[in-house]
Amino acid sequence: MTDVGGIDNNRLRSLIERIEHLEEEKKALAGDIRDVFAEAKSAGFDVKIMREVLKLRKMNAADRDEQESLLDTYRRALDL
Repeated sequence: MTDVGGIDNNRLRSLIERIEHLEEEKKALAGDIRDVFAEAKSAGFDVKIMREVLKLRKMNAADRDEQESLLDTYRRALDL
């Protein structure tokens, strides 16, 4: 174990390399997601709405209901 200034440089290097690898994987996955959205768009789906649906699906039911209720209140207040 090599210690520089109280830091185990082998451990630090290992952690940095793992993060770099994960960042590469994340970049590849982001590209795959873009490809799926492009496929959806070419099939006639509205990508903006799909992104909104994905956002809603991540929320729990109570938060989703609260957001929809508040949105409805704002719409009525603005006569939309």
